[in-house]
Amino acid sequence: MADKVLIVDDDPAISRLISKVMHSCDLESEVANSGTEALSIIRSRPFDLILMDVMLGDMEGFDVIQTIRNEGVITPVIIISGRSEDYDMVYGLSLGADDYVTKPFRPNVLGAKVKALIRRSKSILKNDSNHLTCGPFLYERETMRFYKDHEELVLSAKEQALLLLFIQHPHQVLTKELIYEHIWGNLIAVDDNTIMVYINRLRNKIEENARDPRHIITIRGLGYRFIP
Repeated sequence: MADKVLIVDDDPAISRLISKVMHSCDLESEVANSGTEALSIIRSRPFDLILMDVMLGDMEGFDVIQTIRNEGVITPVIIISGRSEDYDMVYGLSLGADDYVTKPFRPNVLGAKVKALIRRSKSILKNDSNHLTCGPFLYERETMRFYKDHEELVLSAKEQALLLLFIQHPHQVLTKELIYEHIWGNLIAVDDNTIMVYINRLRNKIEENARDPRHIITIRGLGYRFIP
């Protein structure tokens, strides 16, 4: 069965072009012409990847991404936008997008990015009723235990919550605000020092070299990205 891609763009010409690119990559595609339609479709059936324009007729693509991430949808998202400012790119990634492609784009490059991201997403995140696997990491739901390369990790409650958040959102940029709200449940004042302390503690337990981390990567001025 072919992988399925949702194309969210209010420009029919662009939608047709992207659909042709997906077809040439042996991918099935469906088109949503607005943010409202996209949300309805995403809530009704699964996709392997979402291609999201920023400027939609009824709302911004950023709003769609934020909504689905808040609802727990972890489908990979690539933003395709004519806006090339660094702010837009950083903002989109901070909301949970996995990549950002600017228009005009090269069709063959877009197709390669889509296939690579789908392949990577399927290989690193395998979910069943009892286990959550992400790269070398495994979370056992029934016992609430974590393992790396089949060796158990001894973690505090906060470290467990932090690692589970990372495992559930691989390759996404998680802002300090999001991390603080999820782990401490308070957004009145984000304590950067507290986050840094727990990040360092977790690195010491899961990294080969905590001073040269390979899994928990700092995104300066924004937050962290988890690379399984």
